[in-house]
Amino acid sequence: MKVLTKGFPVSDELWEKAKRLIPAGTQTLSKGPDQFVRGVTPKYLKSGSGCHVWDADGNIYIDYPLALGPILLGYDYKPVVDAVIRQVREGTTFTLMHPLEVEVAEILTSVIPSAEMVRFAKNGADVTSAAIKVARAATGRDHIAYSGYHGCQDWYAVTTPRDKGIPKVFKEFMHPFEYNKIATLEAAFAENPGKIACVIMEVPGTDPIIDPANGKNFLQRVKDLAHANGALFVMDEIVTGFRYSIGGAQKFYNVTPDLSCFGKGMANGFAISALVGKREFMKELDEVFFSMTYSGDTIGLAAAKATITELLSKPVLDHIWSMGEALHTEVNTFAESAGVNFRISGKPPRAGLSVKNRKGEDDLLLKSLFLQETVKRGILFGGPVFICYSHSPEDIEKTVEASCAAISVIKEAEESGEPARFLEGEPVGVVFRQRT
Repeated sequence: MKVLTKGFPVSDELWEKAKRLIPAGTQTLSKGPDQFVRGVTPKYLKSGSGCHVWDADGNIYIDYPLALGPILLGYDYKPVVDAVIRQVREGTTFTLMHPLEVEVAEILTSVIPSAEMVRFAKNGADVTSAAIKVARAATGRDHIAYSGYHGCQDWYAVTTPRDKGIPKVFKEFMHPFEYNKIATLEAAFAENPGKIACVIMEVPGTDPIIDPANGKNFLQRVKDLAHANGALFVMDEIVTGFRYSIGGAQKFYNVTPDLSCFGKGMANGFAISALVGKREFMKELDEVFFSMTYSGDTIGLAAAKATITELLSKPVLDHIWSMGEALHTEVNTFAESAGVNFRISGKPPRAGLSVKNRKGEDDLLLKSLFLQETVKRGILFGGPVFICYSHSPEDIEKTVEASCAAISVIKEAEESGEPARFLEGEPVGVVFRQRT
């Protein structure tokens, strides 16, 4: 396999300008240069087609972060692009409402179990924040029990290390609990009786544990516990929506929340998100202030309609599950045979990289080695590992070959006793992620 050796002069020049013009140099922290191995990874991507992307210097890669998850079908996917181009020519935003608002809302209510009513926005953080407002309005309570990551708005961001500029009093309303540990949620309710408005949670790559006493999985038990304590159950499906199933993780695991948040994959890279839920709670939005100029933007709506139409008419989900399964199985099997504590962990359509040292500790240096050796071979990995409809068996085969070569380098580096010597650039950093 060809190994990329040339530098990235165009990317580097752009980055020097960006540092002068853009705070933090990037619009999205998880896309910043410190999330990749600097020196061997480009800083800018200029174009994409299918599952392939080209950097600003003209190098090509098979992409797995897929823009942090929105690319579900593939870059420049013709049916979606055609729908968007048609809509651009008709108009992108108007003085009055547009029919697509109703059309896409109808589609969502037909495929998402919890969707009786729908409101649109642009980002995941928009709709998770709307869900919190609705829950507080419906219950008359202020406190929130949470698990996972829910965006940059103040109510959640105050719980993170990036809490500068947020009144610290907000943190008093936030109570974390751990996924698959129901006792931690029970404790949150016990310590805050009659105060918690809702439980909001992501579904990570691990399956919810089933309680042998009643046969209910963790998600069902969370819902029951929330309702028993007068709180709403909110599922943040920004990542899992349209990937686990067309109806999201809630359909996959057979649990219907009161409110749900969708985004990312629902429009194959175009900006749109949706808060959906039961009518009795969504009606709070008649009075809750949630109104934005671009929440009815027709581009995102046209893209969502075209994307979901593809999901309903083609074997998209079967494909991404089978391609993901093949990638995980082959790479993990090789790592095990090589004696390297490396794993692609999670569900086939949505996973992550786990790299541990011989002490069993997460090791960013060894992870950086994997990212370095794969990107040099034309495979762009990052934090998340997503599969899209455009990943072909040939793409998976090339990725497995590059990944196995990278794992062999990790093995050699560990055996040398000086793994840092094998790193050609700067190791990856960490953007906070609360994984409770």
